[in-house]
Amino acid sequence: MKDAILALDQGTTSSRAIVFDDSRQIICKAQQEFPQHFPEIGWVEHDPEDIWQSTLTTARKAFDEAETQGYRVMAIGITNQRETSLIWERENGRPIANALVWQDRRTSEYCQHLKDTGCEEQIIAKTGLLADPYFSASKICWLLDNIEGARAQVEAGKLAFGTVDSFLLWRLTDGASHATDATNASRTSIFNIHTQDWDEDLLRQFNIPRSLLPEVKDCAADFGMTQREIFGREIPVLGIAGDQQAASIGQACFSPGDVKSTYGTGCFVLLNTGNKALRSRNKLLTTVQYRFNGKTTYALEGSIFIAGAVVQWLRDALQIIPSAGITEELASSIKNTGGVYFVPAFTGLGAPWWDSDARGAIYGLSRGTGIAELTRAALESVCYQTHDLITAMGADNAELKRLRVDGGMSGNDWLMQFLADILGAPVDRPKVLETTALGAATLAGMKAGLYGGVDELAASWQGEHVFEPSMPTARREALLAGWQDAVARTLTAR
Repeated sequence: MKDAILALDQGTTSSRAIVFDDSRQIICKAQQEFPQHFPEIGWVEHDPEDIWQSTLTTARKAFDEAETQGYRVMAIGITNQRETSLIWERENGRPIANALVWQDRRTSEYCQHLKDTGCEEQIIAKTGLLADPYFSASKICWLLDNIEGARAQVEAGKLAFGTVDSFLLWRLTDGASHATDATNASRTSIFNIHTQDWDEDLLRQFNIPRSLLPEVKDCAADFGMTQREIFGREIPVLGIAGDQQAASIGQACFSPGDVKSTYGTGCFVLLNTGNKALRSRNKLLTTVQYRFNGKTTYALEGSIFIAGAVVQWLRDALQIIPSAGITEELASSIKNTGGVYFVPAFTGLGAPWWDSDARGAIYGLSRGTGIAELTRAALESVCYQTHDLITAMGADNAELKRLRVDGGMSGNDWLMQFLADILGAPVDRPKVLETTALGAATLAGMKAGLYGGVDELAASWQGEHVFEPSMPTARREALLAGWQDAVARTLTAR
């Protein structure tokens, strides 16, 4: 049988499982959406059992299909929605509450208190992150302080914390492995990215016991064996990375200066900075891009909370479009939005603004505004937000020469051309759009010996299309001026 790698890609709105062959090409895949829960304004939750069952279902489906085709899955790689936080009972693996999703803003007041009391500087210096509800630490605090009996249980050593990768690993190994990788750990606000260990000062600051936390390993490492009952035999888990870092690996961004942008539920731009943890002067994040053989590579990151989620909102909440696939047709059917700007700050504005209290707004509505104009404005907002991030990176002396893109929205030709026009730079779309899963598979395949090293992987990257900028400069500047005015209005609207 031919060797293959199973990648588990657990995202914000769906779980996917993709099997890759020995040349990193897709053999088969399965996907399943799961419910989102919004119990209060600004709160976003997932039922952990939905996460687990959708992952299990898709994993088994992809596994069975691959093996029916004559492949033998030799290892598993995991990639996951980052920062989303879960706490479960060690005895039985049962979560004590729903998972608090990365978009959740319920700890905004607590994070503002950290800023007001001068605690944010220590957090930035040690973790590269801001004091913001986006990250895991304040979510852990909320769970421990608001779930009855949680503090007593954790003091007795009965609870375990994890981001989604850790939770899945625990379930896959039947509790034999409580671990994570350096990229996911670096998004918690309690992991020191310079010492590569949980930080005692920050643990005291957030009142989080170290006994609650998983072991931190390299991205390509031995994370344990799956229980036999899942696939009919034990399979090693050999790679883990948070979704955005996995995408950068799938995009072969292994050299300082390489930049990728992933368009999923949110949008995330990562710039490889090599072995230097550069501190941004423009509210970008310093994070771990990957860690191989104990050596850490860092990145600057800009985070946009709402990208593909704005299309999902048009489809599910407003119900004005039947599917995401129709957005390209609608956007290209009109010459412009008629002056409409959409600022999708549903859960606040991310980098470079970091305003957790901002809320979504649409400006410039007229009697001529219709579904096409709203849809196009929604798509344009993703490009404008990307421009904000690239501008911030430029102010940090990181010049953009070209941008590699991936994620579901990157399949939209109209959107990618508008992105190139707004950035004034070429946009490269890869042959394999499933770069997040590809990154997870790459990690496991490297560890298993199926794939080569970094140099070989970089040389094997294949592009599918290059979008060259063609918009006149005056038009580009006018559109950006309108966007900046809309953002300014949103930031001051209270």
